Amino acid sequence: MEQLQTGRNITKILIANRGEIACRVIRTARKMGVQSVAVYSEADRNSMHVDMAIHPGYGFLSESMEFAELCKQEGIIFIGPPSSAIRDMGIKSTSKSIMAAAGVPIVEGYHGEDQSDQCLREHAGRIGYPVMIKAVRGGGGKGMRIIRSEKEFQEQLESARREAKQCVNDDVMMIEKFVDMPRHVEVQVFGDHHGNVVYLFERDCSVQRRYQKIIEEAPGPGIKPEVRKKLGEAAVRAAKAVNYVGAGTVEFIMDSKHNFYFMEMNTRLQVEHPVTEMITGIDLVEWQLRIAAGEKIPLSQEEITLQGHAFEARIYAEDPNDNFMPGAGPLVHLSTPQADLSTRIETGVQQGDEVSVHYDPMIAKLVVWAADRQAALTKLRYSLRYYNIVGLHTNINFLLSLTGHPEFEAGNVHTDFIPQHHKELLPSQKDTAKEFLCQAALGLILKEKPMSEAFRIQTQDRYSPFASSSGRRLNICYTRKMTLKDGKKDITIAVTYNRDGSYSMQIEDKTFHVLGDLYSEGDCTYLKSSINGVASKTKLIILENTIYLFSMDGSIQIGIPVPKYLSSVSSEGTQGSAIAPMTGTIEKVFVKAGDKVKAGDSLMVMIAMKMEHTIKAPKDGTIKKVFYKEGSQANRHAPVVEFQEEGSDKKGTE
Repeated sequence: MEQLQTGRNITKILIANRGEIACRVIRTARKMGVQSVAVYSEADRNSMHVDMAIHPGYGFLSESMEFAELCKQEGIIFIGPPSSAIRDMGIKSTSKSIMAAAGVPIVEGYHGEDQSDQCLREHAGRIGYPVMIKAVRGGGGKGMRIIRSEKEFQEQLESARREAKQCVNDDVMMIEKFVDMPRHVEVQVFGDHHGNVVYLFERDCSVQRRYQKIIEEAPGPGIKPEVRKKLGEAAVRAAKAVNYVGAGTVEFIMDSKHNFYFMEMNTRLQVEHPVTEMITGIDLVEWQLRIAAGEKIPLSQEEITLQGHAFEARIYAEDPNDNFMPGAGPLVHLSTPQADLSTRIETGVQQGDEVSVHYDPMIAKLVVWAADRQAALTKLRYSLRYYNIVGLHTNINFLLSLTGHPEFEAGNVHTDFIPQHHKELLPSQKDTAKEFLCQAALGLILKEKPMSEAFRIQTQDRYSPFASSSGRRLNICYTRKMTLKDGKKDITIAVTYNRDGSYSMQIEDKTFHVLGDLYSEGDCTYLKSSINGVASKTKLIILENTIYLFSMDGSIQIGIPVPKYLSSVSSEGTQGSAIAPMTGTIEKVFVKAGDKVKAGDSLMVMIAMKMEHTIKAPKDGTIKKVFYKEGSQANRHAPVVEFQEEGSDKKGTE
């Protein structure tokens, strides 16, 4: 790779970011022979991105106008746009008026100085519900709420303001018309110091949860070449209007007729930039460095071509069955599909790392490319099945059900996709197929074999799932009972050892003929099994009291029951109490001892993973004790209040 040809030679860059994007920038810097410096916080001291470079300082500064200005004053090249462009595009109300003047279509709204509740409520009424209120300096769904009627306006406004104050220290709000079932389509642009601006086509990021993107693709499905050209040209006009330099993304909302309206401009590289790299063959980070050093954009608009189709799936530590609640914890087991020219894994973590409560819960981005959308989708689903994680909840199974949904396959995407198809995407827990239970039982028997032969001579293990084993007798068939847990349900399996080394397993009224063995590949254990003549290969992980099975049919978790007196507080014990959904800081407390509340009333607001969560009363009752005050830390699943026992009013409130 040739050295940068510039007015200024960049030899070292400091990366004011963390995790996977820091690793991504370091990769290109290395390729170009540019030294990189990483910054880290205490929470990140042992992270992968810190391992890869040297470490002074701290900061999340990619869109800080003040930081860009300071760099300029100190004679340091800021790899990004001029601070004036960050300012103009960072304040959504300013950007709207600049865009309107530049002939970029915008959605009607209120971006005024009067921030009184009364004024905001009047404008919401004038624009017409549903409206969206959002923090003028917010981003990533922070300080943003959709309000569907006047009666919920006040509560939602206050919640949005608090979240914005917490996240960006600025609670100035704007209101705009909410386009129902819109698509979120964004255009990648690049500008240089010589007045040139080009577009690198669009990405569709419509499928979201919690106002955050979960899966992105390029190009946008169903977008015709003439609409693509119009989108690109509007994005270029937007960038030129603020004398834009470097990589930027112009976000539009698009209605069902493919009319589009400017939403905002992100004055930085986006999380989802790899899908654009895949369809254009351009290293966007390399372009950023070249342009920052004073070079012209390497290609003209005509030379930038679109080939094939790419998807990015964001793999998050979160529980889709618990309203996508972010999680944290150790990556006890992590294995990924094989990376190659058309499969990229962008991550900042490795096996053994902890997903921290201090940052966004994204574990990785899985990016795939193929010649057309259908082929890319098939490849994405295949790769997701090879992304195996144990130690915390992830959204991998959810991504599989999302990408396999017929409407997603047809390209009928919009921002309400997940709520609209919620039932099919998150079906209620079904019983695990008996064949998988047989695999789990077989895996346990085979894992137990070498240890138990010696162990059983010395002792009877009272806590083994094989509670009624009668001890092995040579040349005699014998049967043992085994209990496994499918969700909350205990499953009894009668396992008969046959003389030929196979097993007969009876679950309820069905009997299965089972044989197989374990083998190692890399540092993983696989179970090769045949159940009633059907052969399969499954990755097997047994950790604490859970058996994990990963195969091309998906992933399954089967519990190994723990005797009641050995388990800590059983999860059933927390029902009917109000608990913290995750570890975080209590931002606001609405109740005190003695207050009467109804089911669904807001008790507290907590901030965790950079998001606001409201803890609501699970039942009607009287508050006996409040365990937290504003500003204190609460751990996941800790009770936040105690209710008086019914009929205990005579004791009086404390």
